[in-house]
Amino acid sequence: MGTVTMVLNDAPYGIEKAWNALRLASALLVSGEKINIFLLGDAVVAANAGQETPKGYYNLGEVIKDILSKGGIVKACGTCIKARGIKAEELVEGVQVGRMLELANWIKESDKVLTF
Repeated sequence: MGTVTMVLNDAPYGIEKAWNALRLASALLVSGEKINIFLLGDAVVAANAGQETPKGYYNLGEVIKDILSKGGIVKACGTCIKARGIKAEELVEGVQVGRMLELANWIKESDKVLTF
């Protein structure tokens, strides 16, 4: 199997791009792929621990925990979390603060790159 890097850009709630990306990541992990997820822009909010999910939405923080427990790697852009007033210690346990150079390396090393 190969390595798939997924880049999420949009806010976790209001539209379902992040939800669908994370569902796909879970399915790919189960099928044996290695998964890297990099959260950019408003997508970093999906990794905020202790979310109060809007009615009718899945808690994406819990979905991220599940992905991490299956061996996926999740990084949140450090500049993006800072711009949104989120501290590293407020992220879901296991989510790492990432840098653009790390994303660039993931992209170079991946078999596939998907953006949402």
